[in-house]
Amino acid sequence: MVHSGERFHVVTDVHDHVVELRPVGEIDIASVTAFRAALWAAPARPVLRVDLSGVRLLSAAGVRALVATHLRVRARGGELVLTDPDPVVARVLRVTGLHRVLPVRCTDRAQDLPDRAQDLPGRAPDLPGRAQDPSGRAHELMACAA
Repeated sequence: MVHSGERFHVVTDVHDHVVELRPVGEIDIASVTAFRAALWAAPARPVLRVDLSGVRLLSAAGVRALVATHLRVRARGGELVLTDPDPVVARVLRVTGLHRVLPVRCTDRAQDLPDRAQDLPGRAPDLPGRAQDPSGRAHELMACAA
């Protein structure tokens, strides 16, 4: 499924335990409606994974959409996971503190399987370079290499 606009689109892949959204373009006030629609249209699965590798800009409106989606997914017992942010987007995640609320992971796309067990809620290992939030879940602090 593709939600699209002139300079922004989102591709959605649905698997047994994971729904992956791949937004491409800039997430700003002009495109956040399409981004939010794609997030909220994602079918319920244990993990909603948002691959940020194609996002060049993440505005405050995009951050608000991610926070609202996190609350919605968590309310139904799932987890929102962000993957492979561009360095500019990773900086926004750090500056806003969102990296402390949501897991941010770097993946090796060649070896990335859609239904990896480590992406299931409560399965994040405690690794060096990770911070623990009050719930005990570990979240990565470093940006992915571009």
